[in-house]
Amino acid sequence: MTLDVWLLLGAAIVIAAIASVRLAHRTGLPSLLVFLGFGILLGDSGFGIPFDSPQAAQQIGLTALAVILAEGGLTTNWSHVRRSVPIAVVLATVGVAVSIVVLALVVQGLLGIDQKTALILGAVLASTDAAAVFSVLRRLPLPPRLAGVLEAESGFNDAPTVIAVVLLSGAAHSSPNLGTFLLDTTIELLIGAAVGLAVGPAGAYALRRVALPASGLYPIAVLALTFVSYGGAVLLHGSGFLAVYLTGLILGNSRLPHRAATRGFAEGAAWLAQIGLFVMLGLLASPKEMPSAIIPGLITGTVMVLLVRPLCVVASSAVAWALRMGWVSWRDQAFLSWAGLRGAIPIVLATIPWASGVEGSKDIFNQVFVIVIVFTLLQGPTLPFVARLLKVTAPGEAHDLAVESAPLEELQADLLQITVPPGSRLHGVEIFELRLPAGAAVTLIVRDGRSFVPASTTRVRANDQLLVVATASCRDQVERRMRAVSRSGKLAGWYGERGLE
Repeated sequence: MTLDVWLLLGAAIVIAAIASVRLAHRTGLPSLLVFLGFGILLGDSGFGIPFDSPQAAQQIGLTALAVILAEGGLTTNWSHVRRSVPIAVVLATVGVAVSIVVLALVVQGLLGIDQKTALILGAVLASTDAAAVFSVLRRLPLPPRLAGVLEAESGFNDAPTVIAVVLLSGAAHSSPNLGTFLLDTTIELLIGAAVGLAVGPAGAYALRRVALPASGLYPIAVLALTFVSYGGAVLLHGSGFLAVYLTGLILGNSRLPHRAATRGFAEGAAWLAQIGLFVMLGLLASPKEMPSAIIPGLITGTVMVLLVRPLCVVASSAVAWALRMGWVSWRDQAFLSWAGLRGAIPIVLATIPWASGVEGSKDIFNQVFVIVIVFTLLQGPTLPFVARLLKVTAPGEAHDLAVESAPLEELQADLLQITVPPGSRLHGVEIFELRLPAGAAVTLIVRDGRSFVPASTTRVRANDQLLVVATASCRDQVERRMRAVSRSGKLAGWYGERGLE
């Protein structure tokens, strides 16, 4: 086919995938299943487009995952996940180790496979999927701490699982050494963390002080910085995934110009990466080979969901409690166990041993493909019901404010654009009741497509857009006060709400 035909086909697939997102959103299904379906339909069993290169799939998949993780970091609110990070880190380390070992031991006996293959299968399935978790959980009214644990875990646990799969696939032709394995994993994680923690603050510092000629350049620069982090970490033999996530997390929570535009650009890039990734994985899969993987896949998936994931959560909670990081209630543990969604990441990871020529790796890929489809169908739509059953929902939790800023360099001030979400306690509050600090003022309100200058007695309404000019010295105080009022109303200070997280 000519380039024009490929462009037309690619555009048609993207448009069809975008249209299908609406259906997935209504049913509560992660959209990855629809995209995988498109890929299968386009493959050998459908329209006959050939794609059978695990090496190409591995490279494309890892790049797409880097984009998805960058978006995850850029759109994660640090104030929401800050208290959850210690427990999430334990889940992403201790939990991953428990998952690999326990699943390998169980399936080795149940399926009669050798130890090395069982360990690779355990490593491939150890990671929760960031795209699946973000797409489902951000629609649930969960308490910030619980939602933060799931979001941070899905961002952090990709790095150790990728390292584990690569090392185990390389060791599949020889006897793996546990000491060397742990040392290599630790070094790669430390290098990745160091790169991410260096590039993130440096990039934020530079972007705050460089006045770019067009606002559209800021989102491009931010996304490029995340890939500087990814590439730098990989060149230094570190974890590029940990580096890209930390860089995105730092940049996404820094005081950068045009943050809302950057977030929108990152979300669009991540959606495009997801569509391309899932369609490609669907093309790579062979439906003719799947029947033989159904029974082993169902056995492995059931063990993972009902035994391994709960053990990971319980063990990680016990370690966190022993290290005085806080206790996770049994209700939260039960929900964390059920919400460990597997998505594209395990399928991509399954291409690594396949591309390395590991014996039995094609069977691993087919089993993982079956597991992802079946158990995403089972877990994804039931998460709201399980959350209500366990009483871990927080229906009164106010949505976070969307704050966009543009620098007013000559005045040493920022122009904040604050969108009032439905359900916010800002609704009905008069301007003077906001009690903004000196140096800040609401200069304009945009309501129902009409803008006007508010008086001190003007009442704020849901869906209003407020334009607030704030000096650099009081900007953080303004944002905290607006978040506090959004959550607890004009008497937020009386109730002890400070808008800190």
